[in-house]
Amino acid sequence: MSLYVPPAFACSSPEEARALIHTWPFATLITTTAGEPHITHLPLLLEGDVLTGHMARANPHWQAFATGHTVAVFHGPHAYITPNWYVNPSREVPTWNYATVHVHGAPLLIESAEEKLRVVDATSTAFEDPNNPWTRAVDDTRLEALLRGIVAFTLPLARIDAKFKMNQNKTAADRVQVMSQLRASAHPDLIVMADWMQQHERP
Repeated sequence: MSLYVPPAFACSSPEEARALIHTWPFATLITTTAGEPHITHLPLLLEGDVLTGHMARANPHWQAFATGHTVAVFHGPHAYITPNWYVNPSREVPTWNYATVHVHGAPLLIESAEEKLRVVDATSTAFEDPNNPWTRAVDDTRLEALLRGIVAFTLPLARIDAKFKMNQNKTAADRVQVMSQLRASAHPDLIVMADWMQQHERP
């Protein structure tokens, strides 16, 4: 499951790859086996050099961790780019700008209820409004049952592949026009893409 990364779109900064994971932590977790791959969509938190997460115990995905190859795919900003936005549209074709990070590793199951609870609490804390956070008030009996119904795990960062496709293969004039059009759309996702393009100018 190698990621095709032309040199122009390579991300050589581990810090930038980690920043994408922090900003867009909802991942597609894939584990390949002899049959169909297992695919689960879930938030994964980056804690040091590992990702942490949890899934329903009823999900058979976790049972493939021991024998399959696992990769977590994180998607950053993305946007359709029309040739009309380039200096010479007649010479161009449509494309899609995007940023993605793939994390390969061997997941390790978390067995203790105390550590599973820490993962669950850390996940909710990461996304709750700090000014008005939800506070867990589930009684111990129900909490124990809920914890039995999930599988928590860590995914050590054995390998990180990152691709930031931001029109780096186009001229400076083309890139300026594309960023201008993205910002003119007023769509927040497209404005984020314009910001990322500006941050990843060719040296």
